[in-house]
Amino acid sequence: MIRTLACFLLLLFPVSNSWAQHGSGEAWKFAVSGDSRNCGDVVMPAIARSVIENKAEFYWHLGDFRAMYGVDEDMQQQYKNTLPLDEYRQIAWGDFLSNQIAGFGALPVHLGIGNHELAGNKTRADFVAQFDYWLDSPELRAQRLTDDPHDSTAKTYYHWKQHNVDFVYLDNAGDNGFDDAQLSWFERVLERDRADNQVKTIVVGMHRALPNSLACGHSMNGDVGNESVNGIKSGRQAYVDLVKWNKETKKFVYILASHSHFFMQDLYDTDFWKNPEHGGEVLPGWIVGTAGARRYALPELTAEMKAKTKAETSVSGYLMGTVDANGSIGFQFVKLEQDYVPKNIRDRYGSEFMKFCFIENRDDSPHPPPESCKDR
Repeated sequence: MIRTLACFLLLLFPVSNSWAQHGSGEAWKFAVSGDSRNCGDVVMPAIARSVIENKAEFYWHLGDFRAMYGVDEDMQQQYKNTLPLDEYRQIAWGDFLSNQIAGFGALPVHLGIGNHELAGNKTRADFVAQFDYWLDSPELRAQRLTDDPHDSTAKTYYHWKQHNVDFVYLDNAGDNGFDDAQLSWFERVLERDRADNQVKTIVVGMHRALPNSLACGHSMNGDVGNESVNGIKSGRQAYVDLVKWNKETKKFVYILASHSHFFMQDLYDTDFWKNPEHGGEVLPGWIVGTAGARRYALPELTAEMKAKTKAETSVSGYLMGTVDANGSIGFQFVKLEQDYVPKNIRDRYGSEFMKFCFIENRDDSPHPPPESCKDR
């Protein structure tokens, strides 16, 4: 059924020339955000509209499509609070495809797994089965088989090369970080990209931010009283791997995450990562969990960091990356207001619910940093 829906969308929205491959000397764009639960059926159509108008080549979703632990507010609104939780969990992912992804038409969309994709008794096998069309797309399948001719099975982590950039998605949806198989796979990708003169840049996307970031209290470090030993260890290893690769190849590295429901840049500008014992390099990183989920309070920042970095909550939108011919990428947060939501969506939900999604949709519960965030 999923493949049938996708084929229907291709017929309904023929591929525009603006999404064709650019020449090697031209700049090009892509779009990223994550966390579209709660109000994603309202916010994501606005993101799709803007991404298409801005002529991005693809959109990348960094996970948490639907809440799954409870019924999303946008679905509660449509079902007038009559949707039982068990029935909701049967239709939530279909709702995501119909009301959030369909708006992108034929624009390529890449989907990443988040921790809420494992809520409500869902498993990674369920995720792969539901979203097989996207996880086993021709380009992902071709890349997987190029890397390993025997690797015919779609996974929750993947990569693909577009122009001179290798885009890598890492699965840290669970509490235990990256398992040994995934970390070994990632290091093999880095080794191949090291020797590939056509690859000038690596962009690594994931759901939870790597450990010891400015958003450490809601990351691979885990939570107060429930720190993730392997999440910390494997996440730090992935960061060190990227630092080493960056220093030795002189190629560009960028790290993108969501999970925290706000926008923040300079994510890894922390004492931990400045310490030479941990690599001594601050890699460019962003959080963009701004696709409809309940907005979180920003973490406490020093006065220096408040003046230095850009961070904002109670915003909806996405991160636009503009890739230069040399592989460098400039990132800009595209903020969207409720009047940018397509009229049919505004009419469907009404002004009061639009106000809820864009103004009142908040969760100010604190995310205090666990002890490992104090490591120096």
